[in-house]
Order: sequence, then C-alpha cells, then structure tokens
Amino acid sequence: MLFPSAPTAAVAALKELLSRPRQIAIVTHFNPDGDAMGSSLGLCAVLRKLGHKSRVVLPNTPPLNLHWMPGYADALAFDKQKEESERSVRESELLFCLDFNKPDRVGGLEDALRANPTKVLIDHHRHPDALAAVIFSDTSASSTSQMVFDIVSALGHADLIDTEAATCLYTGLMTDSGSFRFNSTTPHTLEVAAELMRRQVVPERIHEAIMDDNTEMRLKLLGFALSERLSVYPELRTAMIVLRKADLDRFNYQPGDTEGVVNYGLSIRGIRLAAFIVERPDVVKLSLRSKGALPVNEFLTAHFSGGGHGNAAGGHAKEPLAKVVERFLRELPAFLASHPA
Repeated sequence: MLFPSAPTAAVAALKELLSRPRQIAIVTHFNPDGDAMGSSLGLCAVLRKLGHKSRVVLPNTPPLNLHWMPGYADALAFDKQKEESERSVRESELLFCLDFNKPDRVGGLEDALRANPTKVLIDHHRHPDALAAVIFSDTSASSTSQMVFDIVSALGHADLIDTEAATCLYTGLMTDSGSFRFNSTTPHTLEVAAELMRRQVVPERIHEAIMDDNTEMRLKLLGFALSERLSVYPELRTAMIVLRKADLDRFNYQPGDTEGVVNYGLSIRGIRLAAFIVERPDVVKLSLRSKGALPVNEFLTAHFSGGGHGNAAGGHAKEPLAKVVERFLRELPAFLASHPA
C-alpha cells in the first residue's frame, strides 16, 4: 500500500524527532469533531507504544457522543483543566498539531502553542500556516485520521495500531468522509478503512455510537430548525437555516446538538448550496456545504473570516445575526454567478 500523505523528507524528519523517548502533547482544533478526536487519540496510542509520554490536549470538551472513544478519559480539556492544559502544550518537548491549519483554531491554547518551539503539523485543510518544523499537508486526504495511518505506516509502525487505536482512526475516517459518501473518499480511503477493520474494528458499533446517540431535546431542536427556520431560495439553488440564541436556549442546547444540521438543506432536490447560520453568545457562526465545483471555502474566506474544504467550510462574524444574514444574502448571488453549475 502506498502512503500518499507521508512524503519521504517529512517522514525522515519526524523519525529523527521520535528517535528517543520524549514528552509529547497532541493538540487539535476548538470544538473537536470525530476526525480531530480520532486522529489525536489514535496517534497518542501509537506514540505511547513507541515509549513516548504522550497526551492529548483539547481546546474544549467535545460533544458527549465522542466521550466513549478509547483514550478520551486521559485527555485534558482547556475549558476544565486550564493550567495543566497550557503547561502540557507549552512545555512538551514535541507538539503535534492535528486537523487544523492556523494557530487561532485552538482557542485559548494559542499562546501556549506558539510558544512551543518544536511542532509537527498533520492536516488536510488548504493553505496551512508555516507553524511547524515538520509539516504533513494533504488536501486530497479524506481526513487527518487517514493521514495519521499513512504516516505511522511510513514510519514502519503500522503493527502498533491496535484495536483501540484503529477504532479511533476509523471514527475520524468515517465522520469526515460523511460515512464514505463525500467526494474526498478515494480508493485509498477505503483501503485504509479495510486495514483498520482487519484490526477488529466494528463499524456498526462506531456508527451507532456517533450517529445514534441523540437526546430528546436535540431531535426537537432539529425538528424546529427544519419546520420553522428553513428558508429555500430556488433562484439561487440555496437552502438556509438560521437559529437564534433564544432557539438554542429553548431546546436546552448542548455542544454537538447542531452537528450535521446544514446537510439537511443540501439534501433538498435541486439545491447546490446549504447554509447554517447560528447565533452564539459572542459570535455568529456560519457553516456551508455545496455540491460540485462550488468552492464555499473561498466565499467564506472572502467575506466571513473562514475557510475549510471546497465543499464544506465554516466562518464567523461579530455583527448581529440579522446583519450577518443580510450580508450573506447580499454577497451570495455574485459568488454563485461566478461559479455556474
């Protein structure tokens, strides 16, 4: 099997960094998702088997449906263990930066991250900052978890990926590929999934743990969003869901409750762009999804301090919600006209 996410020079540099036991921290992005958690926990397990003292440090606590993952109980979360989290990131001999491309994506851990002199970046988002001594960047990869599998294999340590590590990596592979339906799913993605399954990963259990762990209020929030907050613009082939903070409060919002809501708009017949805009206490967040050659990351980079993948991206704005929605609808027609279907 080839390892496209593991260029020879970067692998050699990483092998040298790992040539003796080290104190290692692994940090991922704020609001960690399945790939952030899967890649971080999976890599951590392998590094420990190699004799390193390794620990995952999260910018904030992940959604409840990710707490079952092997190794999570030993991870630090900045929102609950601030001093220990900062110290771990700042003082580690080697800092892995997984599933993000810019330092500001780690929230309150940014200063500690910048202060660490020896960093390794593993990420599949476009335009990574030159923030690390060793950089693995592969925008064609379905997930950072896929990249971790490639890199560990290229280092010659695929045998150290046991069932628990494989379960973490499979979780990242599955979630970031949309259960293997996004166009980022390649033959290599499925080959990696097969290798992980050979390590006794049980896909049914992972899918159930991630996708079938709803609370009553989460489902009611989803129903409300679709029945009361969905707008369709046929002339733009766009669907938009807008949720106010009061809507979230009404349904006792918990982190992760709106995960995947944007995809419902994209499932409407004839729609090529879906937007989910939500009011948070101090910021308005935007999530866009698209079909075909419609680079929503470029739109968000230009107008809403965002970025991501061509067909899946996020951004934010400090304006009031109504102003953000107004600006979004004002800027959107020109963008769509410049990218005809």
